[in-house]
Parts: sequence; structure tokens; C-alpha cells
Amino acid sequence: MSALTALARLRAVRDGVAQRITTVRHCHISDQPLVLIPLKLAGEAAAPLAAMVGTDPGHPRLLVVPQPRNRDLRFAFAAGLAEVLLPYIEGFEKSTETVERRGGEPYERCLDAPQILVPNRSAAAFTGLLGRSTRFRRAEGPYPVHPSVPLLGRWLTYFADRSQQPGSSVLLAATEALSLHWATGQSSLEDANLAALLGWIDPPPGMSGHRAAEEAEDPLLWPPAGPTTDPGFDNEVLAPAIRAYEEAPTDRAVDRVSQALRTQLDPTWRLMWRTVDLLRSLPEGSRVKDRWEIDRGSFTRFVERIAEGSPPQARRDGAVSAAARLAGLERARASYDVQRAHDDPLLMAEYRLTGEAFAGTVIAADPEHSEGEGRSRKLRPLITVRTGDPVRLTPGTTVGSPDRRGHAAEIVEAVDGEITLKITKGMGRGRTPAPGSVPEPGERVSYTSLMDDFQSSAALPDPEQTPWTHGGPPEEYEPGDDDAQEEWL
Repeated sequence: MSALTALARLRAVRDGVAQRITTVRHCHISDQPLVLIPLKLAGEAAAPLAAMVGTDPGHPRLLVVPQPRNRDLRFAFAAGLAEVLLPYIEGFEKSTETVERRGGEPYERCLDAPQILVPNRSAAAFTGLLGRSTRFRRAEGPYPVHPSVPLLGRWLTYFADRSQQPGSSVLLAATEALSLHWATGQSSLEDANLAALLGWIDPPPGMSGHRAAEEAEDPLLWPPAGPTTDPGFDNEVLAPAIRAYEEAPTDRAVDRVSQALRTQLDPTWRLMWRTVDLLRSLPEGSRVKDRWEIDRGSFTRFVERIAEGSPPQARRDGAVSAAARLAGLERARASYDVQRAHDDPLLMAEYRLTGEAFAGTVIAADPEHSEGEGRSRKLRPLITVRTGDPVRLTPGTTVGSPDRRGHAAEIVEAVDGEITLKITKGMGRGRTPAPGSVPEPGERVSYTSLMDDFQSSAALPDPEQTPWTHGGPPEEYEPGDDDAQEEWL
């Protein structure tokens, strides 16, 4: 926890309401997100119990498994979820745009991508388990299922995998998105309770956030947001309803289970749409659009992969793919942290405290300064910035400006709060700097060593060249009967 976040938590306790820790929103919120609230059977890793799903706050669809240990009922539930999710996804596949690629052929990219909102990180992980348990199924042969079920599993796996990518917004956990923008007066573990978290952020009139969070801990008023249910509800309400269905599997028995589970899901459904409204009320960060374009590209490639008839995602990554995935996640995390800091003065203040960034006023500028002679002459304007920040950057360090994309400079000297900078990028191609590219005396500027220009990872061998220390060349993956028989965990 940073110093500023700790201070915000203390102020939340003092004022009785959550404190903003960002000035902008750092995640994309779709115009039409799909909310998914899954529940699972207690004691089972991926046995679905129910789900409330939909894009209309006033008309959710409730899917129920009246006996979660019944295999046929579980896959009927999966087929019902596919009826809602797959048409939603397909609606984004039809509209595309042509993207020009420097040094390559233009390609098509979907104009938008689907976005699924779940209550918490546990629900996102459960979504991945549902995908694993359904993507290998077959519509014919032994253990047949509805043809939509394996396709649903592939998409659920895609969304769950994508949610691990820093900065991605195709699958968002509500508690994580809210905690990214507000600090409460409770612990991070308590922030995983969606009702308590919203109690701090948006308490009812006349009630403090602390009091609202206390009420949210009452499972009778605010049931858990899933995927696990309250043990008291399980023992006193759900278990008798399931036993009644086992004894007489009638429509009335199904309705009894459905009504019981609706009482657990309706409050969370309302909380999810409150979350959407709160996040939409924040101004979007300037680089959120760039990250959403990456999400749209990822979605487009997966659409193409399915259209080409590629097999479902393997159970586990091979050595090369695992290394590539890990390297990609590391680069994405570093880039995401830099982009958020560049978008948000409050986050940049954290780096100013540690000396990795500084802000100040330009007191001198030499926009015509150059280095070299003749054809080797290079334009290198100089500016001097006076700052009160504790600068710990040494001469020769390359820094960038959050206010000017593509702008880069090198620290020449740092003495007594005066930083001399040599501008190396972002001046244009002429012999004189482009208008506005060099800060002028009196202008307020900020610079940081955080740069979003990371080098690509080292080249990895082809899978066929995997060394014996990492398992040797893998066999070509083809889903077999063992995959089709994989049971729910």
C-alpha cells in the first residue's frame, strides 16, 4: 500500500466515506455490458448452482440447477447460459473496421468487443472453471451435449484468461474495479465484499460508510455476491428445497429452488448496476481507449480462430507458450502501471514522493540549442525546471512527460532543485522545433523516468525445438475422448 493510499484510508475512517484515489477512470465501461452473477454448490469447485445474467437492469434472466450433482441438469444450465451469452458475443462480430499497419498488410478489427461484469475475483475464477468443464464437450458420440455448450466453454475460457491481462476490460470484477478508484476505511480483504465496499463508496443518505458496511455483513439483508452462498441459507433454505426436488422433480419443486436462489441473487444484481453507474460517473483516462483497442484486437483474433475451426484451448500451456504468456503479462503490467500514472496526477504523485518523477515550472529555455556540426548536427533544445520535489534521478536518465506523448528528454544536471533537461524526442523533423513542442518559461511541466516504450522479450524457440529440460517437443494437440469425459471438478 502506498503512502497516499494509506492516507486516503485514514481519511475515509475519519470522514465516514470512501476517498477517491484517482482523478479519472482507468477501465473501460461498455455502453451495453453483460452482468453475470454465478453461484456454485458449496463444497464443489465448479458445480454450477445458479446464475443471474443479462444486459438490461430491469430484466435479468435467472438460470437454476435444481440438483447440481445431476450431470444432465448441469449441462442444461450451460446450454441456457449459452442462449444468453453467445448471441451477445455474436452481436459484436459483424461490424468491423480496416486498420492500416505500418510495414504490413491492413487487417480487419471489430468495432467493439463484449464486456462481462462479475461481482468479484472469485466469480471470475469460477467463470474459468466453467469454461474448462465445458469446452471439451462434444455434440455427438459418448456424453453428448447441446452444440452450444463447447463453444460457450471456449468463450468463457477466453474471458477468464483475458481477465488476467493487466489493463484488460473484457471481464471485470466489480470489487477490483471499485477498489482501483476508491479507498475505504476497511481492510483489502473486507473490500472483497461488494455490498460493504459500496456501503463505503455510496452510503445511504444520513448513514456513514462504516455503518453501511456493518449492515452489509448481515447475510439476511445482503447475501454474499457469490460464487459461494451463505452457509445458513444452504442449510435452512437451499438443502430442503433440493431434497424436495429429488423426491418429486416437478415444476413446483423447481420453482421452490428458483425462488430461494432469486433471493440470493437479486440484491447483488442491483449492486452490480450501481457499480456500473458509479464507474460511468468518472471521466475516462486518455489511455483507456488504447487499451480497449488492444482488447478489441484480441477479441477479433479469437473470433477468427473459432471461424477457422481451431481446437479448443489446451488443458495447460506448453513450455514455449507458457514462457511467452508470462513475458506478455510482465510487459502488460509494466505498461499498465506507466499508463495509469501518465493519465492520473494523483498516481503520478506517488512517484513524485519516491523521486521517480518531478513537477515544476520552466525558468529557462533554449529551443535552438543543437549538438554536432554539419550533417551530424542534431536539434537538442534545453530547458531548466525548478521543482520542490525530492528528485533522485541521475544525469543521463531518460525521462518522459505525461502531458506530451512521444516527448522524451535526458537529464543533464540536477542541482539545488533546478533540473536541466535536453529534449531528444517529440520536436518534429525540421531544423527548428515544432510550435509547442518545447516548454516555454513559466509553463508548468512534469517529467518521470516511467516510460511506456519497453523492449520486446527475447526470442523463444519454436515449440518443435523445445529442449529436453522443458519436456522436449510437444505432441500435436488434438482433443480426445479423455477430454470429452472430463468431469466437473
